Amino acid sequence: MLQNIHKLYGNKIAATNGEIGHVKDFYFDDQRWAVRYLVADTGTWLTGRLVLVSPHAFGKLDRDNKQLHVNLTRAQIEKSPSIATHRPVSRQYEENYYTYYGWPNYWTGDLIWGAAGFPIASNPPPGTTLHHGHNQRDDLHLQSTQSIHGYEIQATDGTIGWVRSFMVDDKSWAIRELVVETGHWYSGKEILISPTKIKQISYAESKVFVNLTKADIQRTEETNIV
Repeated sequence: MLQNIHKLYGNKIAATNGEIGHVKDFYFDDQRWAVRYLVADTGTWLTGRLVLVSPHAFGKLDRDNKQLHVNLTRAQIEKSPSIATHRPVSRQYEENYYTYYGWPNYWTGDLIWGAAGFPIASNPPPGTTLHHGHNQRDDLHLQSTQSIHGYEIQATDGTIGWVRSFMVDDKSWAIRELVVETGHWYSGKEILISPTKIKQISYAESKVFVNLTKADIQRTEETNIV
């Protein structure tokens, strides 16, 4: 089922033995277009610390009570590798994180989760080696979904609107569409644009460039995928 990621912000996060905080943000991979981590605000439980939770650990999403269950204990989360919130996630951190939890990594393999199309909680095969060549590099392809909110959408013939949210598959956690609020040229309608139409994201300019014209968009109906 597709979920509007904007509606997940603020949802409570329940570990197997108690709440750990609420959803603050998500980090997504702008190459494979998948959510890689949930950013949990732990509030007074782990004061001043943000925690990353991988979709490998996601359990039931209780929409009625706005709560996401994760298949981890509070102790596991508390002892997980800490993250420097003032800088991008590094590959070294990710390697340490995945080793700590014993999950197969997503950056080796052809599918969206490396060797699988879905995040599966399982132990890595014997002899798995870490890729230490990129240990100290920040992974610039991991970006905050919150930070992309409001980015201008640039068609080939002008600005068509701005990013309002993302629609994600709650099984694979792949991003299926960008939710775009159009400007006055299209009566402020809300449209959905597939990541396959995205040419480039300019983080310096806060813009998303798409391989579409305004006429392409006007040929579709509201809420249809462009």
